[in-house]
Amino acid sequence: MPDTTTFEATNAPLIARAVLRDIRHTPQKARRIVDLIRGQRVDQALSILKFAPQAAGSDVFTLLNSAVANAKAKNPAIRDASELWVVEALVDEGRTMKRFRPRAQGRGFRILKRSSHISVAVSDVKTAAKTMNKKGATK
Repeated sequence: MPDTTTFEATNAPLIARAVLRDIRHTPQKARRIVDLIRGQRVDQALSILKFAPQAAGSDVFTLLNSAVANAKAKNPAIRDASELWVVEALVDEGRTMKRFRPRAQGRGFRILKRSSHISVAVSDVKTAAKTMNKKGATK
């Protein structure tokens, strides 16, 4: 009798993630880059990031390449990035370093050096993001 659990596992969408933590870009500036690639094909997203003038573009480019490598490790049948979609791309606020600059009359001025946590998920199905938001749906 054939095993039905392996058939269901191959029918499930492939979802691979990559996370970059405590990157020294403000979340506001990193979100401008991440919003460009959300919902795009991975090969299009890589070309967008390669020529993006913003500083966070190179870090997100490396992160997206890592997510593609994770997808290829999960499923060796994936040949290249054109088979994958960026289904989730999030930027969360990381740690904030607090520094002080001297100001007039002996005062100190607080400077906040913000950081970000960036996470990217790629899938072989464009609509896999709706199943990712539910707890335990990806397992």
